[in-house]
Amino acid sequence: MTQASHHTGTGSAQTDRLLEMYRRMRRIRRFEERASDLYKATEIPGFLHLSIGQEASAVGACWPLGPRDGITSTHRGHGHVLAKGLDSASMMAELMGKEAGTCHGRGGSMHIADPGLGIYGANGIVGAGLPIAAGVATAAKLRAAGDVVVAFFGDGAVAQGMFHEAVNLAAVWDLPVVFLCENNHYSEFSPEAEQHRAPLSARAAGYGIEYQHVDGNDVLAVAQTMTGIVARLRAGGGPVLLEAETYRWHGHYEGDPERYRPAEEVAAAKERDPLLVARRQLDAAAADAVDEEIDKEIEAAIDWARSLPEPAPETLHDYVSAPRVPIPEPAPLPADAEIFRSMDAVRLALEHELTADPTVFVAGIDVGAGGNVFGLTRGLAQAFPGRVRDTPISESAVVGTAVGAAMAGMKPVVEIMYMDFIGVCLDMLLNQAAKLRFMTGGRASMPLVVRTQFGAGRSSGSQHSQSLEAILAHIPGLTVVMPSNPADTYGLLRAAIQDPNPVVFVENRLQYGLKGPKPPADHLIPLGKAKVVREGTDITLVSWSRMVQDALAAAELLAGEGIGVEVIDLRTISPLDRETVLASLAKTNRLVIAHEAVRDFGVGAELAAMAVDEGFWHLDAPVTRVAPPPVPAPYAPSLERVWLPSRDTIAETLRRIAAV
Repeated sequence: MTQASHHTGTGSAQTDRLLEMYRRMRRIRRFEERASDLYKATEIPGFLHLSIGQEASAVGACWPLGPRDGITSTHRGHGHVLAKGLDSASMMAELMGKEAGTCHGRGGSMHIADPGLGIYGANGIVGAGLPIAAGVATAAKLRAAGDVVVAFFGDGAVAQGMFHEAVNLAAVWDLPVVFLCENNHYSEFSPEAEQHRAPLSARAAGYGIEYQHVDGNDVLAVAQTMTGIVARLRAGGGPVLLEAETYRWHGHYEGDPERYRPAEEVAAAKERDPLLVARRQLDAAAADAVDEEIDKEIEAAIDWARSLPEPAPETLHDYVSAPRVPIPEPAPLPADAEIFRSMDAVRLALEHELTADPTVFVAGIDVGAGGNVFGLTRGLAQAFPGRVRDTPISESAVVGTAVGAAMAGMKPVVEIMYMDFIGVCLDMLLNQAAKLRFMTGGRASMPLVVRTQFGAGRSSGSQHSQSLEAILAHIPGLTVVMPSNPADTYGLLRAAIQDPNPVVFVENRLQYGLKGPKPPADHLIPLGKAKVVREGTDITLVSWSRMVQDALAAAELLAGEGIGVEVIDLRTISPLDRETVLASLAKTNRLVIAHEAVRDFGVGAELAAMAVDEGFWHLDAPVTRVAPPPVPAPYAPSLERVWLPSRDTIAETLRRIAAV
């Protein structure tokens, strides 16, 4: 019998329904009470945020949900995931940091997830679950199977930009998502009145979506309200903002001195204990039997978790990235191949993958009807209805949607219009896409691509010219790709879309018109593999993206002077192909690196460090970088010419190193 079928009938059926709700609330309460004890006894490390007093909103909200429906949670999420069906034993083991925990001890209290049960993660970042929920709901809408998503959040998250972006995107796309605010009236230490001036009802009206309010301490009321909302969403209804008023008994975190609220307020709130509210309608003996049953379950979970080993030291690197299917280096393209442009390569790669894989979809600002600001996606929205989607100007929602949709089994390709705008949505890359596979012990899949572009040299100024690959490459779990020619753009983009890991694919807009030989339709380039694009014996010159073309031009100049420069195109920045660079250095004994990003703390510095560590005994000259100084990209052409390296500045450096 499904949960939903319990909602009909009266008498014993209704009593049975309430008793089961009570059982689930009691499980959450006892789990958290014992977790508090274990934290004080130092058996649980890290941070612990408890939801004692908020059990009814979790159980009532999840009551009408089925296995395929999804939830996203918060740093205070034990109740949500237990209510959705996660077992208490593996959760307790996770809190204790054990290998057999839900996430193999990689996530802990704030990061528990199991997408197989529709649990798309508790989250340590306030508000971050909301854009992810929009992504899970996008996947549900594209599959058209009637699935819904519940995004739990606290009243404090309403102040986050991610709240606005996610709710607005869900409204524009009519997504089947319930934004459920558990309003416990405190944002960490701050009372609600000091955080907001507009009620949630007014906010919902501003987004053009439905608003409902419910007593969050009455599990029957929450379940009844949610049952109606979920039924409407399954029938095609758009998003709903539901406010469940409740109260947390413990502090913001365990150990919180709670100087910000009077003890009388907490005592008064406890008179509306969700478990007592439910018990008043139940037979005392039946409720007592449930208490005894749950107490035994939680104690057994603790005993089992205590007996388990922690993760072995040799497993440190597990779950950072999913294994890649090996892709061989393709054969050289024939001399008489058809010529095409880099912008054609992007469109054709997207078209190929959209055709081949129904789980692929494309989203971004003006990528649909407008065909992208550079015309790269023109015609795709018409060819693939519903799968090439325009978004609001909301970078966090765009990337968060990709994260959620990827965890829900899709392969999203989303566009951030300029690489400079990565800063607007960095959390979704830094703390979500890059880390969720690791923090969930491999339970979360993350096959997504973020396409973006950059390029200095056309007076675009300091906010539209930046080459920020070093920031992204410094984040474990992210793959960063920067092609230098049309054929590689096609082959690398297709490989990125097929890859099981999050990939940031960076194009150079000054190369969109660059022409080169067109590869066959099945052309793929392996990720993480550099390529020697010009053989040489005297100096190794490493570069990537558009600067490869300047490097090749400089090498041609030096060839006329009798100096053989070996040029390596990294193609993938992270993971870095150390072997190819070190093998070339062993042959030439000299290393020069040229890149468009500012010199200090960049990828060139990483290559230099590698050379003086692993390649030290091969070096006959200083490792040298050719790169812009640590100055923002200038607007005036006279300054930009001085700032940006060129064929001639690279050649000058090569001559100097050759003479050492």
